[in-house]
Amino acid sequence: MKPLMLLAALLALPAAAETLVIQADQVLAEPGKAPRGPTSIVVENGRITALLDGRQAPAGARVLDLGSRFVLPGLIDSHVHLASDAGGTAAFVEALTESPGHAALRAQWNGMKTLHAGFTTVRNLGDRTGATLALRDAINAGWVKGPRIVDAGRAISVTSGHMDATLAIAELLHGSIPQDNLCNSPEQCREAVRRQIRRGVDVIKIATTGGVNSRIGAGLEQQMFEDEARAVMETARLHGKRVAVHAHGTGGVNLALAHGAASIEHGTMLDSRSLELFRKGGAFYVPTLSTVNGYRERLAADPNAYPPEVLEKVKWRIAITGKSLEQAVPAGVRIAFGTDAGVSKHGRNADEFELMVAHGMTPATAIAAATVNAAELLGLAGEIGALRPGMAADIIAVDGDPLADVRALKQVRFVMKGGEVIRAD
Repeated sequence: MKPLMLLAALLALPAAAETLVIQADQVLAEPGKAPRGPTSIVVENGRITALLDGRQAPAGARVLDLGSRFVLPGLIDSHVHLASDAGGTAAFVEALTESPGHAALRAQWNGMKTLHAGFTTVRNLGDRTGATLALRDAINAGWVKGPRIVDAGRAISVTSGHMDATLAIAELLHGSIPQDNLCNSPEQCREAVRRQIRRGVDVIKIATTGGVNSRIGAGLEQQMFEDEARAVMETARLHGKRVAVHAHGTGGVNLALAHGAASIEHGTMLDSRSLELFRKGGAFYVPTLSTVNGYRERLAADPNAYPPEVLEKVKWRIAITGKSLEQAVPAGVRIAFGTDAGVSKHGRNADEFELMVAHGMTPATAIAAATVNAAELLGLAGEIGALRPGMAADIIAVDGDPLADVRALKQVRFVMKGGEVIRAD
């Protein structure tokens, strides 16, 4: 082969993959089990290839020794809204004035806050514009950085329900506001699901009850009929999609569980039937306790942050939050971590851990909720949530032992997503 041809051939070869080894004194490779002692995690091509006892490394590997820091899998937040930051009246104004482009940039900004906080994967449960769908695709294409995103597109509800964007807006403006996510019969609900499928969503989100932040004084009990909810579930299953259900009141919770919801979001009022349905169907409970932090902080800054019809529900939610988790834990309900960030602050997702422990969980079970449990809920149990050979190299490290004090997870010092170091303090 001529020299120039040989040079061209060599240049055409892919660069040799770097072998990276993460070393630390304590590694929680399998949440729910005891941590390992000194361990070397071998990473190649963005995936874990081996976990070696002690400090050892293949020849030529680059070593990152994290010393006494505690290493665990990248965390998963099962309920966020990356395109949103505001609440109350401010959120109402934002929805009427913001461009889709601005929403997309905010979603990326919030995504990076979340990633730097150690949450390498999120499930985004609805936005108005499709900003987070676009961000998901941009991250997957390598155009921008951010967490791995499982996205629901626009969430579905009935007219006047929690996802009705025309609430409190003059009727003459309704025609300019997209409402193709609203449905009021089984046929319309099937079509609403298929519209989201057409957009390329990963999961379907619906509301079977009213919402705290809805600008309507219609309460928080069931607002979707059984035949409508069943139509949503059946259509989603037909297309291989799981359904996340916003539900506060017991009727809406039990309706969703009876027809195959993958998860109940908020679940603020549970009864014995709810607990039975959770256990029977294997659905996950995502309690989103952190919402109360967002409410308290906004009210402290401005007592008029929420209009009267919303403020009454906000006060109720603050008073009752955590009671259902206290029922669910001893009943053996499966718990997945989720914050509703957007109502609470992005980048402070780990505040949820402290609340989970305060309402009946242990640090170990709370960490499992944000790793192996959340990975199973998202359908990604073979990819994320633990540190095993073949899985994505999503790895974080903190100071201190989070199994002794879960607040250690608020101080993440190292973040790797898919083999790429994102943060190394």
